[in-house]
Amino acid sequence: MASESKEVETDLSPFIKVYKDGTVERIYSPPYVPPCLDDPITSVSSKDIKVSSEVSARLYLPKITHPSTEKLPILVYFHGGGFCLDSAFASFHHSYLNLLISKANAVTISVEYRLAPEHPLPAVYEDSWAALQWVASNSVADSEIEGNINREPWLINYGDFGKVYLGGDSAGGNIVHNMALRTGVENLIGGVKILGAFLSFPYFLDPKTQKGNDDRETLVNKMWMLVYPSAPGGINNPFINPFADDAPDLSRIGVQKVFVCTAEKDTLRENSLHYVEELKKSDWKGEVELVDVEGEDHCFHALRLDSEKSQSLLNSLASFIIN
Repeated sequence: MASESKEVETDLSPFIKVYKDGTVERIYSPPYVPPCLDDPITSVSSKDIKVSSEVSARLYLPKITHPSTEKLPILVYFHGGGFCLDSAFASFHHSYLNLLISKANAVTISVEYRLAPEHPLPAVYEDSWAALQWVASNSVADSEIEGNINREPWLINYGDFGKVYLGGDSAGGNIVHNMALRTGVENLIGGVKILGAFLSFPYFLDPKTQKGNDDRETLVNKMWMLVYPSAPGGINNPFINPFADDAPDLSRIGVQKVFVCTAEKDTLRENSLHYVEELKKSDWKGEVELVDVEGEDHCFHALRLDSEKSQSLLNSLASFIIN
């Protein structure tokens, strides 16, 4: 715990404080939970692996009830937390993914990327791309790639590299968008293509939609400048504002279908709706689906798993992957 005598540089309570000596205090810090080879509620198995010296991940495998030649979809998932909070190993992310995976029946890789401000952006995007390339590298033989990789039997034995999906919530949804754009212009190892992507309550900013007097808007703006202080254009940077004048054209998105979900009380809702509209208006040839949940707030589905609306949204996400 940081000393109360230290001078604060940035105070984004109740989430994070950064002190002038460089100390970072994460006020919001969900407890770590270990992986489990047979979750008692969902029967999903999980284990932790190293992707590289800087990136790790938690892998999930749904219960295999009988041997089959039919392989499972692969989901590469990016957790939320404003790029500076949370973890792939946090308790509520683990519970959320166990439930989603049991419904979607997909081999899943939850990426543990480096957090800002210790590792300012764009480090998170490079970590996420490295994780995505590592997943793709498991689709080819050792002789087809340079260097050594950590082979993953769950991906090789059970994963269908013709059905790879991206998914993420909040900041994770932002990462999904940026990874989908990158796959549209850069090749993944083995020629792997991304079939679909879901963006749940994506962390997008756009000065044109902001009211200017909302405390939560102020918070998300300040958080972006904390995690990427050198961002060209500030909150008009294309990484966070897909509608900025110099943002890549949405037609470049390298996936065939997109699912976006938001909710009535989400501060970022207007940007999610705008994203879907702009995607439809672009020259992108894919299919986009929107779910806008009445009466709910940001990422409610991952925080209250047993609610009726959460279950409904989880079922929609699972159906998007299954179909």
